[in-house]
Amino acid sequence: MTSTRGLVGLGSLDPSSAGPLTDAGATAFHAVRRALPRITPGGVVVVIGAGGLGSFAVQYLRLLTSARVVVIDTSEARREFARELGAHDTLMVAGDVTAAQIRVMSDDGRGADVVLDFVGVDETISAGVAATREGGAFGLVGAAGGRLERSWFGGLPQDGEVFSFQGSTIADAHSVIELAQSGVIRNEVEKFPFGEVAEAYRRLDKGVLRGRAVVVFDNH
Repeated sequence: MTSTRGLVGLGSLDPSSAGPLTDAGATAFHAVRRALPRITPGGVVVVIGAGGLGSFAVQYLRLLTSARVVVIDTSEARREFARELGAHDTLMVAGDVTAAQIRVMSDDGRGADVVLDFVGVDETISAGVAATREGGAFGLVGAAGGRLERSWFGGLPQDGEVFSFQGSTIADAHSVIELAQSGVIRNEVEKFPFGEVAEAYRRLDKGVLRGRAVVVFDNH
């Protein structure tokens, strides 16, 4: 008998737009859930990259924590979208200046409880680690192939953790679908007919997608 373990009922959700929930939505949920033990009441959590994954993470952090959510993104449109989704603050530059700003934003000046990097280039990794307080966590989810060129001693959050992954579990997918069914999260998608796949990739490459791109097929 074939197992149905991998099937997730959508209920009233539109199948043509629900796909990102089990990909970007579940991956971001996995990151937030993984980091929850390090997040203190009223602490600072940083989300780097407010695209298809980061926009979900902002919503989960607002639902599951009382942290101050700070979003870093180079795009003003995505920073504005992050504020719509509940981000308390947004910043543009990801570098030493940004790390210092994060430390100022934290009540004790120690930095962020958690930094979740959904970009993953050299600059964001370096800034994210620098902004993480002692005992905090830096999560690398973005797969842009960046490196961290610094010594582990004094270069990583003391008594903290650094983790990396791409993907999620079936339990994450179920949780995200339940949240979407209850209407407490927004799933922003842009639909493209099959003949405009190249345009979807162009918009993705230019960083101008508001959420996730979904390709739909015309059955006629």
